[in-house]
Amino acid sequence: MNIETLDVNALLARLHRVEAALEIMNLKARYCAGCDDNHNADTLEAIFVPEGRWKCDAMGVDAKGHAERRAFFDGLANSGRIRNSQHMVTNPNITVDGDRATATWRMMMVYAGNAPDGTVQFHRILGTYRDDFVFRDGRWYFETLRPIVEDTEAYTVEPSKFAE
Repeated sequence: MNIETLDVNALLARLHRVEAALEIMNLKARYCAGCDDNHNADTLEAIFVPEGRWKCDAMGVDAKGHAERRAFFDGLANSGRIRNSQHMVTNPNITVDGDRATATWRMMMVYAGNAPDGTVQFHRILGTYRDDFVFRDGRWYFETLRPIVEDTEAYTVEPSKFAE
C-alpha cells in the first residue's frame, strides 16, 4: 500500500465492515448465551429490533415482533423440557452492506432434556443459521434469525471410562 495513493474513504469503509463483522459475531455470542440461560427472554429481546423475527420451519415457529418472540422464548423457558443446553456456532460468513448485514453460521446445540417419564434424555441439533441484521442507534441488532435444522436426534451417554 502506497501512502500517496491511499484512499481514505475506501479504508474507512473497509474498517466499518471489519468492525461490523466483529460486533455481529459478539451479537451472535450473546444470542447463544441467552439461549443457554434458559432462553432468557430479557437477554434475547434486547438483541432484536422491535419488529424482528425468529423463524424456524422445522419447529413450526414464525415469531414476529416483541410479543410473539417473548411468548416463544418464555414458553421454552417455562416448559421445563430443557434442563441445560449449549449452543455452538462456527464458520461465520458475514456480509456487510452499509447499515445492513447477512450471515450464515454452522450450528450445533446439545441439551439435556426432562423426559415425560422423569428421566433425562440427551439431544443434539445440527444445522445452519441464516440471519439478517440492521444497524440502528449505534449498534447492530437481529432483524431475522432463522435456524435451519438439518438433523436432530436423541443420543445416549455411557459412564465415563476415565471417572475416578
